[in-house]
Parts: sequence; structure tokens; C-alpha cells
Amino acid sequence: MGRSSPRDRLKRAADVLDDFYGRPVLTPRLPPVDELVFTVLSQNTADVNTERTFAALREEFPDWSAVRDAPVEHIEATIALGGLAHTKAPRIKRILEALSGRTGAPDLGELDGMSDEEAQAYLVALPGVGPKTAACVLLFALARPVMPVDTHVHRVARRLGVIDGRVSAEQAHPLLTELAGPDDAEQIYAVHVGFVRHGRRICRARRPACAECPLAPMCPSAGLV
Repeated sequence: MGRSSPRDRLKRAADVLDDFYGRPVLTPRLPPVDELVFTVLSQNTADVNTERTFAALREEFPDWSAVRDAPVEHIEATIALGGLAHTKAPRIKRILEALSGRTGAPDLGELDGMSDEEAQAYLVALPGVGPKTAACVLLFALARPVMPVDTHVHRVARRLGVIDGRVSAEQAHPLLTELAGPDDAEQIYAVHVGFVRHGRRICRARRPACAECPLAPMCPSAGLV
């Protein structure tokens, strides 16, 4: 296993996880602006609370222009359940303001004419948007072949030796995109979802269940963490 390339190792791991958890199917989840707001809400928040706060926003305001124009205190109160509302509310408001310059309403239609690299750079330039948030919008809403690297994807990839242990999550975005794709959005999505599932259920940060892990025979970290 040690002689295999990182690309081969990642492909083999993805195949094993597809068999173990089931192959995930890429289908656009939300429109791009919705996905962007949803992902900001998800930062350091449990999935169930993200869904609740997103639903609360959509119920409280008729559209994203109304959220943009609302007092930040109103937005903060609406998303309070999800945590960090004092940070996320002004961030969402600034993002929606920045997205309104082209049409007068929050819009990401201009991404259609951009390459993946240009689209990612555009999104990362928005207030409070990092590489993971940008990648989530591009992959989940637009089926672009860009890998979102969260803590689970980063941990599993490092333990498997797909990326070096010194590579940060931010640095891992282009590396894992290239290794998993680089032009296959469905495969990138499968790797992302498979690694997230595995990181949550078995390859946990503390006390990973290596004895139950289908990747243990190929994992250089098995039994060592």
C-alpha cells in the first residue's frame, strides 16, 4: 500500500466507502445564493440547527433582498438558535449586499460565465467566505468539480496518507480536488460525502473505531491514533 500513489490510494478508499455506505448521488441541493447562506449558517453548528435557522430565515423574510435590508439585530434574533448569530448575522448581511451590485438583488448568476478557479476566487473575496464555503456552493449548488474540505475530510485524508500530515485544510482544497477529479464532480462529491460519513461514524478525531473500519487494511494510521 505504501508504494501506491496518493491518487490511487484515494480512489481505492472511495471505492471501499461507496461499498460500505452506499454511493452518494450528486443532485443540486439549493440555488447558489441559498446554498451560500446555508453554508455560512452551518459554520461551527450542528446540521439540525443549520436546517432550523435556515428555515427560520426563509419563513421570517420574503426574499434575500429583505434579509439584506433588515436591521442586523433582526437577522441575529432570527438565527439565534444556530449559535454565533452575532457573527453570522452581519456576515450574511454584508454578503447579500455584495451580491446585489449586478442586478439590484442578491444574485450569483455571473458565476455561470466563470471558470471554476475564477468562481472560487470570486466567492472567497466575499465577506467571511473561505475556501470550504466557496467549494460547497460550487459543488452542491452548481455541480462544479471542487472539493469542500471540512474537518472530517481533512482528518480521513491525512490518516490515509492521501495528503501529508502537515497540509492544512485550506491547503488541501486544491490538492484533493486534483486527486479526486479533477474534472469529475460526481466523484468529488462521492469522496467528500464518503469521507464525511466515515469521519463522523468511525474515523473520529478521538478514539477512532479502527477495529470496525473497512479502510483499516490500507490505512497507515490504523491502530496508531
